[in-house]
Amino acid sequence: MLKTSADKKGYVLIGKVVGVHGIKGTNKFKSYAESLSVFVPGRSILVRDNRSREKRVAIDWVKPHTRTPLIAFKGVTEHDEAEALVGADMFIPETELPALDEDTYYWFELIGLEVYTTEEDYLGRITSIFETGSNDVYVVKDKKREVLIPALESVVIDIDLELKRMQVDLPEGLL
Repeated sequence: MLKTSADKKGYVLIGKVVGVHGIKGTNKFKSYAESLSVFVPGRSILVRDNRSREKRVAIDWVKPHTRTPLIAFKGVTEHDEAEALVGADMFIPETELPALDEDTYYWFELIGLEVYTTEEDYLGRITSIFETGSNDVYVVKDKKREVLIPALESVVIDIDLELKRMQVDLPEGLL
């Protein structure tokens, strides 16, 4: 499940280049995906640097490494070339995302939804989502308050992506 929003129309932000590893053009990156499976060798991704310049690069290989996974791009073989990519965001087209099970959503699809109670009281919009040990939590904000809503089947009654709306049945005492 991707944990961030779509930053570019039709594309999904999947990671950020955060550093250089070694002298052979390898980068460290922060993944915004639940697993490294979206970083497929040979896949062409869109890279946008700090100056909003964009280019397509192909992934050569990816591997886990201590706290930060490593990525090598085809054609990037020198330390200076890798250094130039630090800070760049990495995108793939939404159409290349793996299909999800029914009633399962990517986080970027949920962020921005308007949230209402079963009594049609407006709670705000989902501004972010975070993981806990047992379930995700939706951060819902309006002008006056912030509500943390557990992403549980018993709480989330309906999600309508077309209407950009979620309906919830809040446990007693949550507000």
